[in-house]
Amino acid sequence: MTNSSRPDIVVTGIGLVTPVGQELDQIFDALCGGRSGIVATPEGHPAQGSLEVMGKGPDIDAADVLPGPESRTLDRYIVHALVAAEQAMADADLVVGRDVDPYRAATVVSGTGGLATLESQVVTRTQQGRFGVSPYLLPGMLPNMATARIAIKYDLRGYSSSIGTACAAGAQSIAEGMRILRNNEADVVLVGCGEAPLFPTLADTFHNTRALARGWAKDPTSASRPFDKRRNGLVLAEGAGVFVLERAADADARGRAAYATLHGWGATTDAHHPTTPRPDGDAQAESMRRALADAGLGPADIGYLNAHATSTKMGDVAESTAIGRVFAGAMPAVSSNKGVTGHMLGASGVIEAAATALAVGHGLLPPTVNLDEPDPACDLDHIRGKARQNPIDFALSNSFGFGGHNVSLVLGRPTTRLSRFAE
Repeated sequence: MTNSSRPDIVVTGIGLVTPVGQELDQIFDALCGGRSGIVATPEGHPAQGSLEVMGKGPDIDAADVLPGPESRTLDRYIVHALVAAEQAMADADLVVGRDVDPYRAATVVSGTGGLATLESQVVTRTQQGRFGVSPYLLPGMLPNMATARIAIKYDLRGYSSSIGTACAAGAQSIAEGMRILRNNEADVVLVGCGEAPLFPTLADTFHNTRALARGWAKDPTSASRPFDKRRNGLVLAEGAGVFVLERAADADARGRAAYATLHGWGATTDAHHPTTPRPDGDAQAESMRRALADAGLGPADIGYLNAHATSTKMGDVAESTAIGRVFAGAMPAVSSNKGVTGHMLGASGVIEAAATALAVGHGLLPPTVNLDEPDPACDLDHIRGKARQNPIDFALSNSFGFGGHNVSLVLGRPTTRLSRFAE
């Protein structure tokens, strides 16, 4: 039984930018149908020579998002986040000033920051000297600027923040939004993450640590293969996701249908190594236990688990071990979306939470693509080959980041009067 002593937090708007599109139904269809967004690195792309394959997002002109000279140094991660926020606001039919007091509207949109823009300006300074550096560099690349520019655009004057927990940042932004609403610090929170890691220096550091999938240039759609015996690394990808969160009672008052209710969250730290997970999965398991406890649920209540699984040797095994520790005797169906999308770093957590919400809403659980031969060390109830039709009430989504940051979210059917899904 879920915790009834506090308000339900619901998702009333979703905006996504991914390698398989921007429309929510299109993205979910790709996940369920196994239509990959991973491609061989295009000729002329800045990361050519550094990445064999990638999950490339849609081409979006920064000048269309932010007209004027600032657009020339507006990092792609901010562009993605602004586009996702615009979609989410429209999807929620939310107008600040009409539906919510500006000082009761909060923003938590995260990301690694505009490292590609910083790199390009370092090159410019080297070539042209100090006066070649753009005066718009800082507002175009700082990791808080997605939140700041979204707040400016929509007049969101309440609490704002940007979370720097690497690949867990998107999920942790959602958790922070839940905390803000539960504590009545705001009435609406925009939460999410934008990432744009497809540039040479970041790609090269992943390559040099042997974290990237390799040898798949002629078969790019097979490169990302979570839990599979042939997996040999992750596929870097770009994208963004933004949710509009509010209390169910407030959504009901303005007649808005919800996608899902966020019932619980948990967070822990491995305290083990800067880049590799704790092999015994102990801290990841505790993150899931805390999310279940926060939701007032037990392991047997979870019908689907959307895994962080990035297609790395150690990471997939550690997460499988953690899942086994929590769900022994009550194993839910498990899949990872990254076989289709690649790894969008912190943005993956938001996009995967959206996929989890749709899986619960439709009773359709997407498979892990390219899972041809499951690794025996990843002994789970894998969804393979095709989507699994299975009505469920609750699901859990994991996001784990460099530094040992672990975040787990529990989602369920919307508890608003109106639902985005036909009964």
